[in-house]
Amino acid sequence: MRAAPSILPGRRQPAKPSADALVASLVERPAWARYRHRMSTLSGHQSTISRGEHAATIASVGAALRVYTVSGADVVVPFAEDDIAPAFHGMVLAPWPNRLRDGQYTFAGKDLQVPVSEPALGTALHGLVSWMDWNVTSHTEDTVTLALALPASPGYPFRLDLEVTYALGDEGLTITTVARNDGDEALPYGLGFHPWFSPGDAPLDACSLQLDAQSIVTVDDRLLPTGASPVSGEFDLRAARSLDGQPYDHAWVDPIHDADGRSWARLTRADGTSIAIWADSGATAWQVCTGDAVPGVLRAGVAIEPMTCIADAFRTGDDLITIAPGGEHTLAWGIQVG
Repeated sequence: MRAAPSILPGRRQPAKPSADALVASLVERPAWARYRHRMSTLSGHQSTISRGEHAATIASVGAALRVYTVSGADVVVPFAEDDIAPAFHGMVLAPWPNRLRDGQYTFAGKDLQVPVSEPALGTALHGLVSWMDWNVTSHTEDTVTLALALPASPGYPFRLDLEVTYALGDEGLTITTVARNDGDEALPYGLGFHPWFSPGDAPLDACSLQLDAQSIVTVDDRLLPTGASPVSGEFDLRAARSLDGQPYDHAWVDPIHDADGRSWARLTRADGTSIAIWADSGATAWQVCTGDAVPGVLRAGVAIEPMTCIADAFRTGDDLITIAPGGEHTLAWGIQVG
């Protein structure tokens, strides 16, 4: 029997590697594992990107645009990293934006029920991913990508993978979302975003808004669509209109596209600066909300939300996207400040 080796006084023995270290040395971790994190704040992990005078911070909960500044001035209404986003501030809205009546819909012959998250109106609001903690999969000085594999559930029994990239460039901030169907059957899908734009140092009443859209969506007392009609009066925003005393919580459709296939919204502030929001042709609708009765907002900003469909699309089928197994859908939109 071999005697155990002796340890000589004063001689440091080599540290024995742990089992975890041995495994890590043999198996390279995938990218998502390298970036996994334990939430240290209520809004999750913070990823800051910058380019020139532009800086943005994305919170992992909801892949939310928590802060965006140009030359130190707020472009969006920020919220503290250890706060819960007050009113879906900056969050991704998927697999449907806006409201779903009673949380019920039928797809591929199946009657499905998702949780009613807005009890006062009896609707399921803004999809299923806003309050989930997304994973950062890449992060450079001016770009960050977050991903989420949405777990299948009784009300949404599909395998949806989402990836959103925030990139600062010569045009400002561009946000690109890729949705993939990782399952064996088609899935229903819609997408929106919920940034609240800052009026700057003046009140919202001192701002004006212009929007490239030709029709306004009419709604019932539950804010669910009943139809659409040509814009007129205070709903005709094709030319800039003052927001002085004007409340909005409405959707516009029939966007007007430029030569590059983009539609635009433009918020002009009292100091003359303009925030221009564009969306590619995949955005069939815009929602505008001044937050007059929204706790945590109360006209502190205006939500200008590009969407691929309006409320209740899972029930009506209007502009509803169906992604086939293995298929993808991409939407790009962005923010320019001048």
